[in-house]
Amino acid sequence: MAESSAIHEQAMQTARTAPTQHVPRHVRKQEITAKVHGAGPVGRFNAWLALKVTRVVGTMYCAYVFAMLAFVALPAALKDGHLTVLINWISSNFLQLILLPIIIVGQNVISTAQDARAEADHETLTALHNMNVTQLKILEQQSQILDLLKQKAGS
Repeated sequence: MAESSAIHEQAMQTARTAPTQHVPRHVRKQEITAKVHGAGPVGRFNAWLALKVTRVVGTMYCAYVFAMLAFVALPAALKDGHLTVLINWISSNFLQLILLPIIIVGQNVISTAQDARAEADHETLTALHNMNVTQLKILEQQSQILDLLKQKAGS
């Protein structure tokens, strides 16, 4: 019985300190942007410009425009007749121009899904943390009741 009581008291001590030591933290895009580009005016401008360019280039409409632009150079590549020129057109003009915006679009889709999952996880973990803190209060009250019952039984 004494060993069980010691284990209980140790568990209670852990429960009393552990949940209150952790404060759920929500990481926001602004915090990361400041770490990547800097918090000063130049860093903010660089982040703003990079975001604007990525939003424009990272669309399927931009991929279509780039495809049309690549096809403008196709007749010259075909007219030349050399296989090397045609391979160069396929790799440089066509693939690079078209794949860049398509990859950005795909990354945006993946990033949006990850952000939604992270937000849901944050909400769930915050709720669990709050439940643990509430449970700690209940355990403390139960411990006080047990102590009072032990005192009554001992007297």
